[in-house]
Amino acid sequence: MTVYAYLRVSTLEQDTEKNKLEILKFANDRRLGNVEFIEEKITGKLHFRKRELGLLIEEMGVGDILIVPELSRLARSITQILEILNLSKEKGFVLYSLKENFASNDKSITAIITSTIFALVAQLERDLISLRTKEALQAKKASGVKLGRPKGKKGKSKLDVHKEKILYLVGLNVPKTVIARECDTTVGNLYNYLRVVKQGCGENTYIR
Repeated sequence: MTVYAYLRVSTLEQDTEKNKLEILKFANDRRLGNVEFIEEKITGKLHFRKRELGLLIEEMGVGDILIVPELSRLARSITQILEILNLSKEKGFVLYSLKENFASNDKSITAIITSTIFALVAQLERDLISLRTKEALQAKKASGVKLGRPKGKKGKSKLDVHKEKILYLVGLNVPKTVIARECDTTVGNLYNYLRVVKQGCGENTYIR
């Protein structure tokens, strides 16, 4: 078992010493052992998989522990936070957040309610993204902009360069909104691309 503590600050002026002391006290009270600190001075707007946090989570396994001062240090997006919580369950490590008094392995009613709320808010976030995308497309269509590839013209998709990455993330059950954001495209385009890839692989190939 390895105990990690993740500390992220967005500016050089912010100090992590207070958070370190709180985390060390938390670990000492629960006799968790030595704590290995991972510190980043980077904006939370960057997807967690593109930060040291993503590399850390990839390395973590059953029985490991990740401690954060608060859940917002993981990411700015509820969808990403929920993804990390799901990863903790899949990989078997425990996530503790001090501010929210949250533990991913806690079976109490409080923890269950917290996880449920996160799931609901994440779904709302995905729905809002989808709605904004549809509204933007409708606005373009209303203004006379022709959407999609011109008839009679075939060519490679701009997502071809991300094909291996997309299929890998799909296999990990990463939300399509997250994959689309990673590849700088819309969710609609991503689904269309996956449909084309499925057809190219044969009808018996299943791509979620």
